[in-house]
This record gives sequence, C-alpha cells and structure tokens, in this order.
Amino acid sequence: MDLSGVGVWSHHLRYGDPGEAAEAAAELEELGYRALWMPDSGGPVFDAVGNLLAATRRIVVATGILNLWMHEPADVAASFAALSPAHGHRFLMGIGVSHAVAVDRQEPGRYRRPLAAMAAFLDRLDAADPPVPADSRVLAALGPKMLDLAARRARGAHPYLTTPDHTRQAREALGDGPLLLPEQTVILCSGRDEARAIGDGWLRRYLALPNYANNLLRLGYSAEDLESVSDHLFDGVIAWGDEEAIRRRLEEHRAAGADHVCVQVLTADADALPRHEWRVLAAVTSSTA
Repeated sequence: MDLSGVGVWSHHLRYGDPGEAAEAAAELEELGYRALWMPDSGGPVFDAVGNLLAATRRIVVATGILNLWMHEPADVAASFAALSPAHGHRFLMGIGVSHAVAVDRQEPGRYRRPLAAMAAFLDRLDAADPPVPADSRVLAALGPKMLDLAARRARGAHPYLTTPDHTRQAREALGDGPLLLPEQTVILCSGRDEARAIGDGWLRRYLALPNYANNLLRLGYSAEDLESVSDHLFDGVIAWGDEEAIRRRLEEHRAAGADHVCVQVLTADADALPRHEWRVLAAVTSSTA
C-alpha cells in the first residue's frame, strides 16, 4: 500500500449513490490521490468498500473508521479475506470506538471501557481464520493510550478532527515506525464569512461529542473556545481559504510527522460530491508527498 501523499475522506463515497461514488473514485485515482477514506455507522460498509475497489486499480480504500460496536469480528475478518486479496491488498481497515452518544442510542450502557473493547476486538481479528493482519489495519486514536495501542497492535493511527499540533504529539507518542494518517477538514472559499457559513454548524456537531471535545481541550483550547466555536478553534481545526492556504496546512501536518493526510472537503451543498474542489486541490497537493 502506498500511504504517502494526500487522500480524500468523504461520506459521499459511503452513503451516496454507488454509481456516482464509483465514478468519482476512478477520477480521484487518476487525479493522483493516494487513498479513499469513508466513515461507518453500521450497515453494509463492505459493499461500499468493494464498490470503490472494483472501480479503481491502484488507490488504497480505507474505512475511517469501522465502528467496532456495530460489527462482529468474525464477519469483519471474513469480509476482509474476501475483498483484500481480490483487489491487490489495497483495503486498509481503519477501526474505531466511535462515541457513547452514538453507540448507546439503541442500546443504553453498551459503550464502556473503549480501550479494552478495542483490544478485545483486535484479539478476535487476530484469532480469526484467516486473521486481519496488523499491517492492514489502523486505529482511530486521539489520546495517548489509544495511540500506544495503535503502535503495538496495528500499522498506525488515523486521527480525526485534529490539528498539526496533535499530529506532532501523536508522532512523538507513536515513535518512528507506525504510520500517522490524520484527517484534515478543508473549505475552499474567498473569506472567513463564507468559511464560517459552511463550517460552523458542521463543527458544532462534532464538538458535542466528548471524545473530540476532550482532545481539543488537551491541545490547549479552552472551554470557552469550544462553547463559542471561537475563530481560534475554527481556524485550528478547519483549513480554509484558497488552494495555497490549504496546501500550507497539509504541509504543516507533514512537517509535524504525518505520513499521509486525507482531506475532507466541505461545501455549501453538503449533499453533493465536491468533485470540482477535489480537482482544484489535486493540482496543488500533488507535491505533498
């Protein structure tokens, strides 16, 4: 797997029209992106993975992340065994513990001891026949304990909703060997007012999730920053402006120790594939390797 350069993180690739997703995946590969990342909130995630793998030839397809509470490890291992060899071992399984508010919605009290739950899930992937190899999986990791587990039990870490400062800290925690593959949200726009109009509500929804809020507090943002969604916080989490501004943010992650950065593009039309923006960014991020 080539996990250098820049990838694309997009919910459209998972939940949008499969035909449009496949067509977009093929174009993203030709544009030079190195990986396609998709979220998971349960359901047929492996159908979406297979759809993108079948539509492409070289690019890595990754879950960002597979929600471990919503899948049986034996089923996950069987799906991996069916998909990965058939497509040149291009499937990278990102695994995460999600959030209590999402997991407990249907089964109150199920979300507990997330670090132990992750370790147990990995144990069962290791014990499957055939297993999911450690070098074909990464963990959604923000804090030091999950980063340590990612370094020991997986190929590395896939942090989400973070900053270059977190990338620097994560690299120190992981050491030199494991991969560090952060997500970076971006908005191509002409100014702050447009950026805030597009990104403010999106960011507020994530700040309501304790895992993300606590990580940002560890990074030095204040409770007031989170409550008000201050410009300081907004600018730290979301890269906005022209192509050059976004390229600079990606380079900051690289300088801080990231091996690969996946961009999540926000636009005014959240339901539409941001294909124009992907094309524009491909022209300026191809050197971020």
